[in-house]
Amino acid sequence: MESGLWNKDLLNNILRFLLLAVAVVKTVHGEGTSVGFYSSTCPSAESIVRSTVESYVSSDPTFAAGILRMHFHDCFVRGCDASVLIAGSDTERSAGPNRNLRGFEVIDDAKAKLEALCPSVVSCADILSLAARDSVVLSGGLSWQVPTGRRDGKISIGSEALTLPGPNDTVAVQKTKFSDKGLNTQDLVILAGGHTIGTAACQFFSDRIYSPNGTDPSIDPSFVSFLRTICPQDQPTKRVALDTGSQFIFDTSYFENLKRSHGILRSDQALWTDASTRPFVLKYSITGLFKVEFGKSMVKMGNIGVKTGSDGEIRTKCSAVN
Repeated sequence: MESGLWNKDLLNNILRFLLLAVAVVKTVHGEGTSVGFYSSTCPSAESIVRSTVESYVSSDPTFAAGILRMHFHDCFVRGCDASVLIAGSDTERSAGPNRNLRGFEVIDDAKAKLEALCPSVVSCADILSLAARDSVVLSGGLSWQVPTGRRDGKISIGSEALTLPGPNDTVAVQKTKFSDKGLNTQDLVILAGGHTIGTAACQFFSDRIYSPNGTDPSIDPSFVSFLRTICPQDQPTKRVALDTGSQFIFDTSYFENLKRSHGILRSDQALWTDASTRPFVLKYSITGLFKVEFGKSMVKMGNIGVKTGSDGEIRTKCSAVN
């Protein structure tokens, strides 16, 4: 009898331990995802994605920012499920905020290589998440471990992309949009720092330098003159580096530019003028913590609304559901 009770207690303790371990995995990695998810089913998955991204970025460094931005836009609509990759007339990909996204061919290329090696194993959502990490590393940022195991979504609705953070959002609006996704103010400033390798079309900030009511007072007047030379009023689609002087290098100069009132987008410059975000801008402009903490915030973002198990599928082509 005592032996039976001991065995029962032992089994209960083992069960509690296993449940605790599962809870820890869900908390750290996101439900159903883990670092090295493909180590046995497709061991070369991460290296194939990395080499594919490297081949494109080495020939055109603007792909790095494009892929990073694409991952961000994917995660903020329906979670990180590659729904932004689905082509169609009323999909996220066709919506206004996503019409200038770049890098689809990079993801498609990596997916084709993986399908040839490991059919129906590696999700497009994971490829995009890994490619975003590799884009940062190839631009001079630090690497981080990417939890994988996501499945691809089957739904993509264009109108839902209209809720993405926008270039004219106030800090209050940005904080709400990030909070809704489980991200805090520090994550907001850190992830905005991804603009260190980004660009923007002149049309998204032209009102700041050409308004009939005067230029935006939060911009350095000398910088207004500079922007007007590279953004003529008749060229609204011309693109400008969001991090002047350091467009292709993942560094902290983006934050330095905000301190100098050289932020391109209204939403970026507001991070310096707002009392709640200014301390973070200052912190990341004068320390080396940005590169380290960027990876941590990317992991948090990468686990927004992750689909696992029967919640999704493994697409054979990233541009279309199976």
